[in-house]
Amino acid sequence: MQFIDLKTQQAAIKEDLDRRIAHVLAHGQYIMGPEVAELEAALAAYVGVKYCVSVASGTEALLIALMALGVGAGDEVITTPFTFVATAEVIVLLGAKPVFVDVDPATANIDAWRIAEKITPRTKAIIPVSLYGQVADMDEINAIAAQHGGIPVIEDGCQSFGADYRGRKSCGLSTFGCTSFFPSKPLGCYGDGGALFTNDDDLATASREIRVHGQSKRYVHTRIGVGGRMDTLQCAIVLAKLPRFAWEVSERARIGARYDQLLRDALPGYRTVDASDVNAPLSAPRALAVLGDRTSVHAQYTVLVPNRAEVQSRLQAAGVPTAVHYPIPLNAQEAYRSVANDDPTPVSAWLGEHVMSLPMGPDLSEGDQDRVVHALAAALVPA
Repeated sequence: MQFIDLKTQQAAIKEDLDRRIAHVLAHGQYIMGPEVAELEAALAAYVGVKYCVSVASGTEALLIALMALGVGAGDEVITTPFTFVATAEVIVLLGAKPVFVDVDPATANIDAWRIAEKITPRTKAIIPVSLYGQVADMDEINAIAAQHGGIPVIEDGCQSFGADYRGRKSCGLSTFGCTSFFPSKPLGCYGDGGALFTNDDDLATASREIRVHGQSKRYVHTRIGVGGRMDTLQCAIVLAKLPRFAWEVSERARIGARYDQLLRDALPGYRTVDASDVNAPLSAPRALAVLGDRTSVHAQYTVLVPNRAEVQSRLQAAGVPTAVHYPIPLNAQEAYRSVANDDPTPVSAWLGEHVMSLPMGPDLSEGDQDRVVHALAAALVPA
């Protein structure tokens, strides 16, 4: 069993995939070829925004968004410590300070109601992360940002592309939306790639210039930039995946709901985690919630378990792969202790001790899913 099955998807799209790759090889425009503009138009229409700017990775999307907003030395950017390192990494690379806000235990997304207390005159942006495929509380966060002088909000949607939030799509909900096309993402290429989304004319122009070394036209540099383009072949690969994507999003939701039911049936005491669980020994497995006004694309299907290392070892012996997203909050990482705020984030620390992701993807068979749940139930039985 694979943690993420990409081979079945590749077989399903092989004809269109081969055709698109062959077309790129025939025209030879490997950088900024016609597939780049084609993909950007298709993705902008899907998200429902004016502009999509394709870039070299999800990390690059976040970096370029911050650069377009003018974030730099002495500024502060509010975000979550319970995420992949890139979210904070780009802040520090620009000389700004990450200000970490703890997360909601039920969803593992940033606790919107704790953001306002961290805003200062130096706050230049807020980056909520839509973790595990479920959009953060974007309306509430946008409202808080508006109440404090219109602070720009950048949704880190690197795990949530395709998810719905109150009738709108992830990445189209704020000043910027950023996503990743890393192969394991809900919409992935066969290498590195990413995109950012905006409705702002000036920010779109700035982003397009920054991704090509700050060029407004060839050899005319109007701003500091990076080499951040997404190559034509990767754009062609994503274009080949797009016709199947709506089905894959639907399947991820179905498989996630089936996991929910199977685990409730198989695991005694299994329920959604709440605040009463935090900072106490975890005696029984817990679920994360998908809230009723949004969907999840389940970039990961993540549960909380006691004695995680032992449970993972037993699952590995049973042939079931697992992963941990993420074991150490960013404010506990050596690289960030001296550059970020030192406020405690007990929920993030507690989640880091217990989260465990199970095999997930649109092509996960019911047989394999049944096998995962049966093995997890057995692994949780005390020795």
